[in-house]
Amino acid sequence: MFGRGYRAWAELNWIGEDSTGSGFHCAGRIALHAGSLFIATRSPDGWRFGFASILSATVWVGLAAVWLESLSAGLKALRGLLLPVAALAVMLPLAFPGAELGERAVRPLFVPHLLAGTLAYGVLALAALHAVLMAVAERALHAGSGAPQGWTARILEDLPPLLALERILFRLITAGFTFLTLTAATGVFFSEQVFGKPLTLDHKTVFTLISWSVFGVLLLGRRLRGWRGKTALRLTLGGFGLLLLAYVGSRFVLEVILRRG
Repeated sequence: MFGRGYRAWAELNWIGEDSTGSGFHCAGRIALHAGSLFIATRSPDGWRFGFASILSATVWVGLAAVWLESLSAGLKALRGLLLPVAALAVMLPLAFPGAELGERAVRPLFVPHLLAGTLAYGVLALAALHAVLMAVAERALHAGSGAPQGWTARILEDLPPLLALERILFRLITAGFTFLTLTAATGVFFSEQVFGKPLTLDHKTVFTLISWSVFGVLLLGRRLRGWRGKTALRLTLGGFGLLLLAYVGSRFVLEVILRRG
């Protein structure tokens, strides 16, 4: 009963009058989201996890990264876009609690694997959203038809210059790629310890490795050939799309469409 009440309280605290969220309020909401997520993934038998939990955790990681970045760069617009998403994401585990982890939760390397994967999802999801914002800003810059109007103007007025946005994007991609490397390495080389069975090249593994390759090629191309602009944005969105299909997409099909844990 207490858990439900606390989760409801956390969810309500995401919806406030300040849609962009000041730094102080954003930090408080991040803490509430973390508490709500912790309670949502706890069960009488240990832990449960599913597509809703991973989405909620992904948004939480992304919002925390935005808050940290906004301490040195003006990212109020990005934070404002994430807050409504967080309000929805924090409620998803109520409707879709996921499956019990059971003995998997106590296997060696399972928790580090899960943690690294969640961090990779969160940071790379933020990089994808950041890439979309950069595309909007770049299009507005080269439109040549007067100043942007409506929601586009409200978003763009708070953004740093494009070069600063690009530096932030590649910082996010580098961090996300590092976490994704840890996820792939523990899953591929320590499959017995993580999952209790030998490695199988299922669609989750294949999509994860392809996504890892896309981000690796992007970072290598950036270092050796100075890739930027549309090339960087397309590879960022493509890489994250593959990563999304790797786990969240499959869990959504199993839990929501097929009704299997």
